Amino acid sequence: MNASVDVLILNTAVLDLRSADFTFADRLVGPGGLAKCPQSVMPAFSQDQFRNWIDAGCATAGGPGNSAPLMARAGLRVAIGANLGRGAFDGLDIQGRSVVDLMTANGVDMSYVFVHPSLPTGTTFIHDTAGQERGGIAYFAGANDDFSFERFRPVVERLAPAIVYYMYSGLSERGDAHEGRDLAAFMAWCRGRGCLTIADAHTLCANPRDLISAGSGLEQYALLSPLLPELDIFFTSFDEARLIHNTLGTPRAWDGRDEDAEIGACLDLLLTRPPVSDALMRLFGITVGDGAWERHTLPTGAYSAPAKIASRFMGTDVIDLVGAGDSFRAGLLSYVVRHADAFRRRTMDVREAIQVGNLFASRFVRAPLHDRYAGVRRFNDMLDVVRRAEKDRRYD
Repeated sequence: MNASVDVLILNTAVLDLRSADFTFADRLVGPGGLAKCPQSVMPAFSQDQFRNWIDAGCATAGGPGNSAPLMARAGLRVAIGANLGRGAFDGLDIQGRSVVDLMTANGVDMSYVFVHPSLPTGTTFIHDTAGQERGGIAYFAGANDDFSFERFRPVVERLAPAIVYYMYSGLSERGDAHEGRDLAAFMAWCRGRGCLTIADAHTLCANPRDLISAGSGLEQYALLSPLLPELDIFFTSFDEARLIHNTLGTPRAWDGRDEDAEIGACLDLLLTRPPVSDALMRLFGITVGDGAWERHTLPTGAYSAPAKIASRFMGTDVIDLVGAGDSFRAGLLSYVVRHADAFRRRTMDVREAIQVGNLFASRFVRAPLHDRYAGVRRFNDMLDVVRRAEKDRRYD
């Protein structure tokens, strides 16, 4: 396929704001909680107040902001298709203007955003706390709630992306409509046009391990049931994988004492939904603290056994783990784009691809908050680091 864009990221455009002043997030979602909150309970901050926080360095671009600039810095052609709010800052509200400026400064094409006439740009308030205590994270979807697949089909047709990447299932009222069948149908349409497909789930509760140990699931993960068969690539965290298992499969109380067996069970469950078309490789996995587990389609059509690829790039100087999964997928997709023919033939070096993802994630979580993309270089340079580490078994 002759793509004019390597990766098109769809759906969630959001400005993340961090401040010790955001104690209201704890009241809305609980200390340490994370929740999609109704727009009606969002505090009525003025555009001037948002601008003050942005000018003070409290703002980063969430969602695609954790992955799109990394891929662009690696040399990929990356575009974002999402909704932003209308306002007085060159046609956008200040949150949307900040997202566009942050992305374009890092080489991401923002030509395909839809300016919503009434809803504001999605905004997340993160209560920044001292020490190890985690504050509340309150997400207000705003214009993201009105994401329209029909609005963005012409964008896919025009750009013919190699990969369509949907972020995130569970965070858009309209995008998640009809129990996730609308998104599944859209991804099936993208596959029919020759695009590879990937989608993310998002951590949808405050304390996932409490639900995991109780053998509970979350109804929002049922949205993945029609979606998974339409995906060529899917990676999720270990906590999310267990919640997905309890939602889509037979619930069980997980105690974490045999991580290998638990991960194997989760990967089995994810792959029980067979692809609509099995002509390509499927690569599904679970990220863990020191790497990732994966299963993929072999040239014979069978699935590989679960395998762990331990990261060669672990470090103790982690600054912030927010966005670790997104940055991992940025590295993984950078590799897939550069080896798309091998992916389609089911001969891609999956181990090497995942190590590139591990490297991107390591560089991202160890970067200062004011320069989160600093550690990512051109793809060939990053690949050289991975190959040297694999050869010499050294850490980055």
